Amino acid sequence: MTEPTLVPVAYEQFVSDVHMIAIAIAASQWRPDHIVGIGRGGLVPGAYLSHRTGISLLSVDYSAGVPGFSDELLLKLAAETKAGVRILLIDDINDSGKTIVALKGAILGAGGDPACLRVAVLIDNVRSPAKVDYRARTIDRSEDKSWFVFPWEAMAPKETLIEEAEEVPERLA
Repeated sequence: MTEPTLVPVAYEQFVSDVHMIAIAIAASQWRPDHIVGIGRGGLVPGAYLSHRTGISLLSVDYSAGVPGFSDELLLKLAAETKAGVRILLIDDINDSGKTIVALKGAILGAGGDPACLRVAVLIDNVRSPAKVDYRARTIDRSEDKSWFVFPWEAMAPKETLIEEAEEVPERLA
């Protein structure tokens, strides 16, 4: 396998993407009661969007893969949406869609109200089976095989970034 193409996302681009999502949310006239950053990739965008909009920030760690760790939080989010509380999940990228499908499935499967649950991402892969409500930019993974390195990920050694990119080789092939 060839080494993935690592494409740094400039800090200025990241900030612009957050502003674009905030503008899209305002234009939709659907204001969330809480923003939920999806750990790890959605935590920093969630914090920035929270500051930009004045909406409180919660978090759900999903990427760590610790069995059962996020289950209780997802049940709480389901109960909140069922009670009419509007929740916006945010992540850095909708790539394969697995994270978004899993989280939405867990919340809605536990009785959550789909009218009170929306999703935002900085970058949305148009080929992903997961559909999002707000996005700053789109890519088409059938054409763009770049591995985007967000500002917070740039702290990791290059070897780690390459290992993470290669964990799901079909995104890069």
